Order: sequence, then C-alpha cells, then structure tokens
Amino acid sequence: MSTTDPDKVATAQETEISIKDIEDIIARYPSERRHALAMMQDIQRRFDYLPKISLELLAKHLDCPVVQLYSMATFYKALSLKPKGRHIIKVCDGTACHIKGSLNLVDGVKRVLGINPGDVTPDGEFSLETVNCLGSCALAPVLLIDDTHYGKVTLEKLPEIINSYKSGGE
Repeated sequence: MSTTDPDKVATAQETEISIKDIEDIIARYPSERRHALAMMQDIQRRFDYLPKISLELLAKHLDCPVVQLYSMATFYKALSLKPKGRHIIKVCDGTACHIKGSLNLVDGVKRVLGINPGDVTPDGEFSLETVNCLGSCALAPVLLIDDTHYGKVTLEKLPEIINSYKSGGE
C-alpha cells in the first residue's frame, strides 16, 4: 500500500500507523529511560501492538539503542511486536489446565481457525496465545476470549464458542 502522507506508514495488514500519534504519546513523557515501559504500554493501547516505527521513535526520544526497547518488548508478554486479532483467544496451559487437556484445546482452535499460537487469522479476526496461568484452576481447562472466561471447555463446545464471536456475538 502506498500513501502520499509522509506521517503514515502502511503495515502488513494495510492499516495505517500515524507517526504523529506515536510522537504525541511519547511527548507526554520526559526523555528518561525509566518511562520506557509506560510509553510502550500507551503505544500498544493505541495500536494494539508496538509498530516497528514506534520503537525507533522511542529510542530516539530516550537516546538509547532500539535493541534495548526490543528486549523489553519481547520480555513482557503483555507487549506485542505484531498486530493481534480483533478477538484474542488465550488458552491456559498452567498445571491444572495442562492436566485437563489444554493442549487438546490448542489443537481444537488450530482446527477451527487454522492458526497456531502466536498467529492471526488472515481476516484479522482472531489471534491465538497460550498463557501460563489464568488463575481459574478449579475450572480447568480454561479459555479466555477478550475479557470472557470459559471454564471446563471441551472440544465439543469449542466451535460453538468461537463461532459466537465470528457472528458478532459477545
């Protein structure tokens, strides 16, 4: 995608990232490295991930190497370097969920949506993640879609749950 506006950068999903929006977020903070995580969280809140250009602009603002920011962005699971789906599916793989078949749920999501953990469906609707614990061990195995918890999920229930989001539900 080409664009004539120099303050816009096209991403792989053909959405546009406004450099001005990133600069506005960064400008709210002093140029001190101790604010880097807060700035990255604000950028992610705005774009749902950390565009590459945002790390470059942030590194310039903080006068630090981009690799330092990249290492922070890859350390914290709450931060993402690539766009996520409109609906984020998290499958708990903590001990209780693992014992109760969480890996079967991951395989079930793969079959229903055709994506692996860390991937996004081609239409940008769903992304799949595995997490260490969702704190709902008594309900194992647990699935979280956006902010809704689903407990004691079976492979039989999985397509219905996912399809309710495809049809604009929840």
